[in-house]
Amino acid sequence: MHPADHAQTSPDKPAYIMAATGETVTYKDLNDRSNQGAQLFRKYGLKRGDAIAIFMENNARFMELCWAAQRSGLYFTCISSRLTAGEVEYIAGDCGAKLFITSAAMGSVVDELVDMMPGVEHRLMVGGTRPGYESFEDARDAMPAEPIADESAGTDMLYSSGTTGRPKGIKSPLPDGPINEVPSLLALIMGLYGAGTESTYLSPAPLYHAAPLRYNMAMHRVGASCVVMEHFDAEEALKLIEKHKITIAQWVPTMFVRMLKLDEDVRKKYDVSSIDCAIHAAAPCPVPIKEQMIEWWGPVINEYYAGTEGNGFCALNSEEWLAHKGSVGKPLMGELHICDEEGNELPAGEVGTIYFGGGNEFEYHNDPGKTAEAKHPKGWTTLGDVGRVDDDGYLYLTDRKSYMIISGGVNIYPQEAENLLVTHPKVADVAVIGVPNEDFGEEVKAVVQPMDWAEKGPELEAELIEFCQSQLAKIKCPRSIDFDQELPRHPTGKLYKRLIRDRYWGNRDSKIV
Repeated sequence: MHPADHAQTSPDKPAYIMAATGETVTYKDLNDRSNQGAQLFRKYGLKRGDAIAIFMENNARFMELCWAAQRSGLYFTCISSRLTAGEVEYIAGDCGAKLFITSAAMGSVVDELVDMMPGVEHRLMVGGTRPGYESFEDARDAMPAEPIADESAGTDMLYSSGTTGRPKGIKSPLPDGPINEVPSLLALIMGLYGAGTESTYLSPAPLYHAAPLRYNMAMHRVGASCVVMEHFDAEEALKLIEKHKITIAQWVPTMFVRMLKLDEDVRKKYDVSSIDCAIHAAAPCPVPIKEQMIEWWGPVINEYYAGTEGNGFCALNSEEWLAHKGSVGKPLMGELHICDEEGNELPAGEVGTIYFGGGNEFEYHNDPGKTAEAKHPKGWTTLGDVGRVDDDGYLYLTDRKSYMIISGGVNIYPQEAENLLVTHPKVADVAVIGVPNEDFGEEVKAVVQPMDWAEKGPELEAELIEFCQSQLAKIKCPRSIDFDQELPRHPTGKLYKRLIRDRYWGNRDSKIV
């Protein structure tokens, strides 16, 4: 259950193919190059438990570096390629990276970083060089392709996206088994989704995000082939499914929305019948969107709820979802507890903070306060999400706790209005937030990205408010709507609500912001 094993049995099989360029890395290539990378890390003096940082776009070297770190016993922190130099410096310093690896495509940001990150001892660059960086390929190719003498299992240490504040490093203990030992959660996932040597996996999201990174590495453990998109494009994704006979793919709900909003003749042009498992997570999926996906692709849509922290895992298939619409599944790892503000456990049907008991241990690196905030007195842990369970034990997400709107003492969870508004044919994307109101503290506002920018204005605002009020209680609906040409959404589908809310709240002294 490791690329090294498949390099022996299927050396010429593609481990992954870059979608745009067609560059193919075989299992032999991946094994040899990750061995060379591990040798290079040891040459630089990196030992088990040390950290490296990877800051680059999706490219063919990304997975080689991660596997080199995995077989060197290192923590590898993959940093969003969309961050500023200051944000990158913070994460590289916080994780304790001794080696920083980037790419020439990162341009001016890495130029700024040359005089930053004092704790970094070595700086490498993929795909060329810029002042202050050595060529990764040259340094790697000078190393032998043999395993290092002291191979041990490393793991990722990723940072939250910073949607509600400064990113948090999520650190788990290093595995203490051999490099090819399968983690329990990985074994569960692979069994659940039927991944194996015959699978072809489409990865449409940035590799620095937890799910794409971990699922690609999981596919390499079982000997599958991956097709990695450099950037997501709705029609291109459909083309790739047909071209490569994709059997498994992982999405976020915004990708479903983008594909569904393609012209019908475009959608029908591509054969997607090879897919037997379409996985989605990262955010609640509006019920109408998922209904349309099941109608289009068949009952192959599988949803899960989990976090980078790995403290629990819920899942359900299409048949279960159709019987429990809106649910994100039942716990397959860790037991669920829904608690009120005082930590008291709530009965089925009542909304509260979601905790998992019995899951994996984690900590927020260098932040014992945040680690403590995530823990219940009974030892359970939370991602800060709010939800409820039904009588059958299925979990329903209500919202991120930090996004809750309090208007006149009433708690309003904006996810409901967002899920509804995004189904309107004139809406491309939407965020529902709380904005200041002198009488009620907050009021509900929607910020909409229209399908056609020319339609923005009072008429569309009135139409959308009326549409929302026709299906939801008035208090849950926006009292006003502003329009943006593009919402600040992470490529993985996560919405940076904090950036939107800051426009309306600024530095106001409020518990809501």
